[in-house]
Amino acid sequence: MSDVPVMDFHDLANALTGGNGLANPPVPAISPVPATVSFDIEWSGIIERAIVTNEDEDFTGQYVRTGATIEWSSNEAGFTFVSEPANPSRNLYSVIGHERNGVFFHGRK
Repeated sequence: MSDVPVMDFHDLANALTGGNGLANPPVPAISPVPATVSFDIEWSGIIERAIVTNEDEDFTGQYVRTGATIEWSSNEAGFTFVSEPANPSRNLYSVIGHERNGVFFHGRK
C-alpha cells in the first residue's frame, strides 16, 4: 500500500476520546492532522498453527505463525517517519488468523 490517507490523532487515547485523551481533568484537545502511510509486508512460510479457545471470555481463534518482513512509513506536514529497511532478524514472527468473540462466539461452532 502506498500513500494511504489517514488522520493522525497523536495517540490512541486522543483518537478514542475525540481529542481529550485520558487525563483527568481533560487536557486541551489535540486536533487530528491529515497524514499518509505506506507499508510493504511480505509473508513467508508457516512456522506453527494454533487454535485458541477461552469459553469464559467468549473467544476462539485459528492462527498461523509465519515469517514476515515489514517496511513502514508515515508522512504529515513537517514530520516523516520511516522504519529501518525490512530486516528479518528484527521480526521474530508474525501472526495472521481468524477469530470470533462476543455474540459471534456462540453463533457458530
